[in-house]
Amino acid sequence: MAPERCVFGIMLDISSFLGIATTYVRYKQVQALTAQEDTGLHRTNIVGLVLGWMSSLGMCVVANFQKTTLFSMHLVGAVLTFGVGAVYILVQTLVSYRMQPHVHGKGIFWARLGVGLWSSASIVSMFVSSIIMYSSLPGVDVEKKLHWIPGETGYTAHIASTISEWSLALSFVSFFLTYIRDFQKITLRAEADLQSNHLYDAPHYNVRLPVNPGENSPLLGGST
Repeated sequence: MAPERCVFGIMLDISSFLGIATTYVRYKQVQALTAQEDTGLHRTNIVGLVLGWMSSLGMCVVANFQKTTLFSMHLVGAVLTFGVGAVYILVQTLVSYRMQPHVHGKGIFWARLGVGLWSSASIVSMFVSSIIMYSSLPGVDVEKKLHWIPGETGYTAHIASTISEWSLALSFVSFFLTYIRDFQKITLRAEADLQSNHLYDAPHYNVRLPVNPGENSPLLGGST
């Protein structure tokens, strides 16, 4: 209900942007660490980037199409966020497996594999409990049911589904936390390459003023 859902939507939109940025930085780092002749790992890295951006886009869809307003689009967003996001975790776990032990230790691979199994188990639990909940309440508009009473039909399945969903969300956050040490080893910079010393469209306009030929500003800074 408003205004809570509005604030929740803003938070998810911000999280979606951060997700896009995070998956891009991960892509660039793996790309820089991978030898040119390792085409298989490069392709896997590109697949990971696409999956990460799809999952982040799904989060934006979830934020702007709430469950009680347009359930079908909310469901599409949830599948993109959680379903595609879980596949992203597994792909990145595969990338970590192929990069150890020459780039990083086995510990980070096992940590990401554990989080991947956690997210997969949460998806299965959420899917099964949701089916039980909807099947136990025929004729009820479950997606618009906002209040549940302990002991009523479908209450236990509803609680199990909710716990599984939050468990899945926490597994995603935990996976991104495994990037912290990796991102301390990279710095990205944006470069402004000026093509002219003015902004006029007329080709004859030719004022010669001192101009900075290039500008660098850090996008992400880390220490080694």
